[in-house]
Amino acid sequence: MKLGISIKIDVKKIIKERLYKGAKGTYLDLTTFIDLDQEDQFGNNGIIFQSVSKEERDNGVKTPILGNVKVFKKPDNMISQQGDTKQLDENDDDIPF
Repeated sequence: MKLGISIKIDVKKIIKERLYKGAKGTYLDLTTFIDLDQEDQFGNNGIIFQSVSKEERDNGVKTPILGNVKVFKKPDNMISQQGDTKQLDENDDDIPF
């Protein structure tokens, strides 16, 4: 199952001290929360912000919202996640038989 998601961030809000060097470049950890069942007044389905560690979260550390995410493509067979039901397509490879 694939989703099409558009992400827009305000790079001026990035906390540069949270960037880190890795083996192949400089990295930025991001977190997003997406609600497929609800859109805001601008058609966005969620927000994106710089990630914090569990310890930071436990200590109340928050980072600014960097931007928004918009789901522009959902699979036709996708249904609300209320309950434990899932509509299956006859070609679904996850079917165990």
